[in-house]
Amino acid sequence: MRIHKDSLRVEAYGTVDELAAFVGLARVTAEQGAEQFPQLAKLSSILLRVQHELFNVGSILATAPDDVRARQPKVTAAEVEQLEREMDEMIAQLPALPSFVLPGGSRLNAELHVARTVCRRAERLVVRLKREEPTPDEVLQYLNRLSDALFVWSRWANQILEVPEVLWNPNEATSARG
Repeated sequence: MRIHKDSLRVEAYGTVDELAAFVGLARVTAEQGAEQFPQLAKLSSILLRVQHELFNVGSILATAPDDVRARQPKVTAAEVEQLEREMDEMIAQLPALPSFVLPGGSRLNAELHVARTVCRRAERLVVRLKREEPTPDEVLQYLNRLSDALFVWSRWANQILEVPEVLWNPNEATSARG
């Protein structure tokens, strides 16, 4: 079956591909930072695994439900649970969040936030796709947990890099200074 380049299915797996590229960018930054901050090697390893999992997600989304094979790449509850374990481990090392945070403080933090926002966009597209055609629930669960994980990893990265988080201050707006 021929599918149009602007179809929702193509938009969804194209956005997952974009996400994998941004995760790769953050992975390279983490690898480079691991020379000075060895704990970042763990994050780099996690991000590489996530790139593989995202390619599985892309494969799922690129395959029409009627064309799924027995050996089709997949994401399952195991991948979702792994993300949750990694998040819990890093959250335990973080201080309580006193306010919303802005992306920044370090390049790695900002790259992880970009990945998080692309992940949220992919998640929204998959929600729309699920309304139109069968899509495995695990894909949506994975993207939802991954976006949360990317947020946690961004905070953890700044802590490892010994860079303070950039806290949101609504009084910094031009209208509040007035």
